[in-house]
Amino acid sequence: MRNSIAILLLAVFLAAGCGQGKKAEHFTALPFPSSVPPGMMTDPQDRAEYLASHYWDGITDPSRTFPSDSILISGVRRTDVEQKFADWTSILDMVPLKNAASAVSRLYDRAVACETKDTSSNVFETFTDLFVKYFYDPNSPMRNEEHYLAFVSRLSSYEGLTSEMRDKYAYQAEMCSKNRVGKVAADFRFADRYGKIRTLHEVDAPLVLLFFSNPGCEACMNIIQVLKGDPMISGMIADGSLAVVNIYIDEDLQGWKDYMPVYPEEWYNGFDPDLVIRTENLYSVRAIPSLYLLDKEKRVIMKDAPEDRVFSYLSR
Repeated sequence: MRNSIAILLLAVFLAAGCGQGKKAEHFTALPFPSSVPPGMMTDPQDRAEYLASHYWDGITDPSRTFPSDSILISGVRRTDVEQKFADWTSILDMVPLKNAASAVSRLYDRAVACETKDTSSNVFETFTDLFVKYFYDPNSPMRNEEHYLAFVSRLSSYEGLTSEMRDKYAYQAEMCSKNRVGKVAADFRFADRYGKIRTLHEVDAPLVLLFFSNPGCEACMNIIQVLKGDPMISGMIADGSLAVVNIYIDEDLQGWKDYMPVYPEEWYNGFDPDLVIRTENLYSVRAIPSLYLLDKEKRVIMKDAPEDRVFSYLSR
């Protein structure tokens, strides 16, 4: 009798939480539990804000009793969850940053609730991986440090992580907090090939494209070709409505000078003589190339943005 009760209690325990239920190998994957805005909500902006916030409610419901492992996340194929995450990034871009940050925080809280309910659940780990992959990886075409900051700033104080991991995420949060969208970009000195010193804030133009590049960088060359070849963008540079500040932050000055014929003369082409950008992390340049779009007052419009997003903005 006692053995029967013990078996029954064990079965009940295994059925609870985001991450358990039937064994994954005997479970037929479920469709993604989509969230639908209320019928009376007809304004497109309101619907976008609703979806940004509630998109993951079905997956992150602690009462779900479906498997969550390397293949399934709350009963849904991980590949499907990742595709939905990619779709969700577009929704976040449709809403104001404060609403996007609120939606990210809500997802974080629900993922933690799943982890608290069942520590063997893979929901929390899955979303942590997806946030890094899509919003923080320097090679991601969807990278967005504002969205990542809303997640990693919470992650850096999560007691369920080791102190080493918390320190890692705290450093990332600190770097993401530099030169944020809407803030004035940090000023710095740069020298041209003749040694003339200028500062970023001295550059006078309605829009400034801060371009961190290296000689011989293939991705940098692609950006150079677009800036020179796109009629709309090259026209903005020609009439002074867009200034390109092309900065080299490493130490091989001879190699940089030898590459000078590649850079258009109407750009501000310079190097960091003080080496503060890299050594003092004045800007978090995690990969080359890196693009920042600034307004006339040097407020950040886009930070380390994918080039296609920058080009689309300028072409409009």
